[in-house]
Amino acid sequence: MSVQEREIEEIVRKVLEELSSAGSKPQSSSGHGIFLEMNDAIAAAESAQKELIKLSLAERGKIIESIRKAAIESAELFAQMAVEETGMGKYQDKVRKNILAAEKSPGIEDLKTESFSGDNGLTVVELSAYGVIGSITPTTNPTETIICNSIGMIAAGNSVVYSPHPTAKKTSIKAIEVLNKAIVAAGGPNNVITTVQEPTIEQANIMMKHKKIKLLVATGGPGVVKAVLSSGKKAIGAGAGNPPAVVDETADLEKAAKDIIDGCSFDNNLPCVAEKEVIVVEKVADYLVSYMKKNGAFLITSKEQIEQLTELVVDKGHANKNFVGKDVAYILRQIGIDAPADARVAIMNVEGNHPLVSAELMMPILPIVRVKDVDAAIDLAVEVEHGFRHTAIMHSKNVDNLTKFAKAIQTTIFVKNGPSYAGIGFGGEGYTTFTIAGPTGEGLTSAKNFARRRKCVLVDGLSIR
Repeated sequence: MSVQEREIEEIVRKVLEELSSAGSKPQSSSGHGIFLEMNDAIAAAESAQKELIKLSLAERGKIIESIRKAAIESAELFAQMAVEETGMGKYQDKVRKNILAAEKSPGIEDLKTESFSGDNGLTVVELSAYGVIGSITPTTNPTETIICNSIGMIAAGNSVVYSPHPTAKKTSIKAIEVLNKAIVAAGGPNNVITTVQEPTIEQANIMMKHKKIKLLVATGGPGVVKAVLSSGKKAIGAGAGNPPAVVDETADLEKAAKDIIDGCSFDNNLPCVAEKEVIVVEKVADYLVSYMKKNGAFLITSKEQIEQLTELVVDKGHANKNFVGKDVAYILRQIGIDAPADARVAIMNVEGNHPLVSAELMMPILPIVRVKDVDAAIDLAVEVEHGFRHTAIMHSKNVDNLTKFAKAIQTTIFVKNGPSYAGIGFGGEGYTTFTIAGPTGEGLTSAKNFARRRKCVLVDGLSIR
């Protein structure tokens, strides 16, 4: 065989090896975490996690900072895409939420080590990665949840396989591509976060059942939370809420009115923390309503129109999905009401058992219930919150009343004398999250919730006191 023939044979051998190897590799449709099949997305994420965990904490920290920077730079793009694709919410508020998630989601600093030393030696308890996490994300806060979860989950050393809501798939995929590029730019492996090109219930079921997925995290309604809790795996569920805002006779009514309208109208009421109903002591109710009108509330007084609105936006006890996150003017036009251009929220006086009160509407429709005193307000608020233990708000200058309500309602977030979004760090102290796990008890999730607690015991050593 001549030298030329041997060279040709070697070239052919290498080409065949490459073709064989390529056939066994997960098939990505973009090269940045987007795959045709869920099994491939999981395999790629598992491989990436093995490389991620080899990096130092300092290197992991650089990855998190790169994610933050990319998310902030893309905040406007993400907001625009979300509004266009889902038809929900407000562009400017979504920009703010993306930036909030990027800036205030805890990173590696959240992974605090515990230590114990004494006569028998030294013990440390550290937070370590689960491995590959499966995360189901909503249509209401698609990119915010991906930003927030990615920061916390990667900080803890995990890779993430996302199952986005199909109605926000383009926006979610774009976010995953952008963040993957940021991870690689900071020296991390590709495919630390992955998803499928066409997210479906079937693909989500593959993810939930896959043996390589060690932790499931669901952000959404009661159905998806029930699904992950029934999976047989360790699961974190961030479910529904129906946050009541209680106003007693001691409140600063002018400020309370502004805060309530600001919170209720933020992103057209899409955040689960947003005020969904107001319960006010009768003697100050007229004053509160008057101040609410000055801050963009449109009062509906006709019983017939309230009934028409109820039939429009409540479907079998739940929000009509066609109006979730829509502008108030659009909603009211459907029943023949032309609201002023500056209207932000529609308000109306109803009874405590009204469907507008009991349903989590997630739209700028805010029912107001008048009660005789603060005790009646607290009792009703506990009832209409349905035991979700998500969020509650109270406006009061009476510490005893605030304490009484906090003990009675037992919500994960309790905001006092401020708009609801202060509870997730927007204008309030503390960190943010868009995965608020009331059903499973983790509360405002962060990196420490996406890590396993591991105890390391050194007997009779390194205790030097």
